[in-house]
Amino acid sequence: MAERNSTGLLMMLEPTPAIAMTLPVEVREKLAELELELSEGDITQKGYEKKRAKLLAPYIPQIQDTEPSLQKENRTQMLSQAAPPGSKHNKSRATNTRDERFRSDLHTEAVHAALAKYKERKMPMPSKRRSVLVQSSVEACTPPDTSSASEDEGSLRRAGRMVSSTPYQNHPAPNVEHWFNRVIQGSSTSSSASSTSSHPGGRVHATTAVLADLMAYTQIDNHSAPPDVTGLLEHSLHADRDRPPVASVKVVPRGYNHSSVMETADGVPVNSRVSSKIQQLLNTLKRPKRPSLREFFIDDFEELVDVQQPDPNQPKAEGNQMSPLAGEPLGVVTNWPPSLLASLQRWGITQPRSPCLTALDNAGKPVYTLTYGKLWTRSQKLAYTLLNKLSTRNEPLLQPGDRVALVFPNSDPVMFMVAFYGCLLAELIPVPIEVPLTRKDAGSQQIGFLLGSCGVTLALTTDACQKGLPKAQTGEVVTFKGWPRLLWFVTDGKHVVKPPKDWHPTIREANNEIAYIEYKTSKEGSTMGITVSHPAMLAHCHALTQACGYTEAETICNVLDFKRDAGLWHGVLTSVVTRMHVISIPYSLMKVNPLSWIQKVHTYKARVAVVKSRDMHWSLLAQRDQRDISLSSLRMLIVTDGANPWSISSCDAFLNVFQARGLRPEVICPCASSAEGMTVAIRRPPESGVPPPGKAVLSMSGLSHSVIRVDTEEKLSVLTVQDVGQVMPGALVCVVRVEGTPYLCQTDEVGEICVSSGSTGVAYYGLPGMTKNTFQTIPVRASGGPISGRPFTRTSLLGFVGPDNLVFIVGRMDGLMTVCGRRHNADDVVATALAVEPMKFVYRGRIAVFSVSVLHDERIVVVAEQRPDASEEGSFQWMSRVLQAIDSIHQVGVYCLALVPANTMPKAPLGGIHISETKQRFLEGALHPCNVLMCPHSCVTNLPKPRQKQPVLLEKR
Repeated sequence: MAERNSTGLLMMLEPTPAIAMTLPVEVREKLAELELELSEGDITQKGYEKKRAKLLAPYIPQIQDTEPSLQKENRTQMLSQAAPPGSKHNKSRATNTRDERFRSDLHTEAVHAALAKYKERKMPMPSKRRSVLVQSSVEACTPPDTSSASEDEGSLRRAGRMVSSTPYQNHPAPNVEHWFNRVIQGSSTSSSASSTSSHPGGRVHATTAVLADLMAYTQIDNHSAPPDVTGLLEHSLHADRDRPPVASVKVVPRGYNHSSVMETADGVPVNSRVSSKIQQLLNTLKRPKRPSLREFFIDDFEELVDVQQPDPNQPKAEGNQMSPLAGEPLGVVTNWPPSLLASLQRWGITQPRSPCLTALDNAGKPVYTLTYGKLWTRSQKLAYTLLNKLSTRNEPLLQPGDRVALVFPNSDPVMFMVAFYGCLLAELIPVPIEVPLTRKDAGSQQIGFLLGSCGVTLALTTDACQKGLPKAQTGEVVTFKGWPRLLWFVTDGKHVVKPPKDWHPTIREANNEIAYIEYKTSKEGSTMGITVSHPAMLAHCHALTQACGYTEAETICNVLDFKRDAGLWHGVLTSVVTRMHVISIPYSLMKVNPLSWIQKVHTYKARVAVVKSRDMHWSLLAQRDQRDISLSSLRMLIVTDGANPWSISSCDAFLNVFQARGLRPEVICPCASSAEGMTVAIRRPPESGVPPPGKAVLSMSGLSHSVIRVDTEEKLSVLTVQDVGQVMPGALVCVVRVEGTPYLCQTDEVGEICVSSGSTGVAYYGLPGMTKNTFQTIPVRASGGPISGRPFTRTSLLGFVGPDNLVFIVGRMDGLMTVCGRRHNADDVVATALAVEPMKFVYRGRIAVFSVSVLHDERIVVVAEQRPDASEEGSFQWMSRVLQAIDSIHQVGVYCLALVPANTMPKAPLGGIHISETKQRFLEGALHPCNVLMCPHSCVTNLPKPRQKQPVLLEKR
């Protein structure tokens, strides 16, 4: 009866095999299960027919109404749908559709205007990738014409009895094992079955259903080719993967003895009549072989994209190979302290009433003046408290050498200075970071990674700052995203205790241990800690004192962030060594009164001011209201961002306005620095009456090829740069090529500045691999020999050494964008965009420029904040003019220009734009722009070549 019923089921499906394939996978699986239950006697014939009719009820009218003439047409359509992705039956999707969400008449006009400027070129359409190993036609996967298998194959013995009464039993019956083996090989090597190979461990019931379908197709009309069996295997296994897992239970069906049952690899019993070939198929699907990606696709760069050949007319370096430039030797000072802490102890005891630091409030009034005596005693109290009064389970919480986070606002330099020197006295390593305001601060997660990698467990802060931090329901400070769990300690007076009279901190000479860790954010957004040793810290203070001519009791006005970079080096470290008085200008005061630092220079008769070009620019906008101001006391106006070539405009404008108020031209001293190399070069004040060095007008086209070509100011595509002075004392500087082996550059070639000195950073904390390969380098000559036996430190500064041994900086590695083999600087593109009527459309001049990787090359993206009152029509006109300006000046296209609402771009701690966070949101689609203009036709010039037909790889038989 089982044979007769099974034969009836096959006869019902026989006239329409192609339509049977349209049945859902679940229906075909249930049919196979019903057939198996009927053959094993678990259900009766009546129950089987009832369940089968219920399953096929929705599909029987389609099967019965289909005429034989239409069955062939339907079968042909099904074969075309089941063909491999690269077959000739697959048609490419139309690419001329347009998303109406961004449709605008003005947008169309802008694109047409941009297209008119370029030579019309025919852009090839991208072609679909297909597997090289699956190039054969559908007929190659067709099973052999057979009605039954040989009698020695147990898995097909029952199927042979099923069709014993069908009219197809007289056809020749070649061995079906060979066809099954080809299916197994194709499913493990073809690209269409790659998902099956990547998900091992297919379940037995799914495989059984697949095999049942294969068995059915081996019995049907041998004159029609079934669909691709490999695709059927993949489809069934994918459908099974989405179902919840089924626990494997050892169950022996009725009517079988133990001798007729065997177990698979996972303990599921199967019929002993299953052939070894099908059992091998189950084991293969359980642990499939994973071919390498190269076996699936031919994705070679040379064959995928059109590699642009370099222009034979491009400028090339013609000068001689440069020689390393040495700075002046460090002078010998008779009373120079052996360490920074020895200097603090000396001034704290001998000059206790000498002013060290004056803090101002938001109104510009002095609120507290820290003397050297107070700094010495308060630092001792904090050091004693940290080492002896903080404990967990009767054990000290901190040990010498532990890292401690310093979280202080920019308005409280006094408490930060006490905490910094308190950690040094306790032999702890301070890690200054910014104050987190919310859980979603830009870059906060990367700061947390830095703290975690440094093993920080304690954070020092002020009482007012702790109250402003976000709290959890328990009242404790929340754990910020990505941050380790921290214990917060307030360093105010009531929380520290006075040390006993017999306790004194250990003052050692500067050894090779870490003094503090300063962090840096890379171009990709990752944050790395840069370690500074005690000898490097002291040597840097020595070099700054000699280069700037610092003397005791001198007054310096510090407008920078005192927690890092030049603000820390001048206002916290070097000032203590030379016993200077620092007037700290908080950033909050600068936002209210941009002229405050000039007023304090006039009030305190400051001799030195440490500023950025933005501070000079802001003061120009507010100087009309001030008349009785004199800057004649200044002997040095240190512009710490002089490495930015575009700071020259602020310097020139500031000099033109304030020269009438006592500012001398030789006072302006640009300098170049980085977190790795610290201060690299600084312009010394020349003798009175001597004009400052001249400027260099360079061709931007030459700079894009890393070549220095002097041009005239009348041309548009030029970059005017000013020098950043001479090399620091005791340093050896060279310029190496940006990519590849660090060969010394030629005299007319731009490269990365490298410095060898005792006053640079030591390493990336906890990253020995990056320290060896990125932080340090060994420059080599053209002959291949190293120029020195000791490694140099990469400064991330791009520049060259000009006449009179002056250093010129044209950009930074973080802002370098290499497009089509030419290098462009992000700051240059920002300056070009800001020159196109920025006040009408850009909110506060907030523009971010970065590059994204598209088709194996970098593409430029410009994101700007749009003014709230700017119209869409005017904004698109501005965007089109920006694209034209960038193309005219830099000869490069912009991939995307996006305008976002005001105050929506992620901000850095001091109010600037957080570039890496902006780029990450752009890639994630989280910027939510209000206007977008994309011109890929002007920048994606290496579209794929037309795909050539690949040779067919014949299978080994």
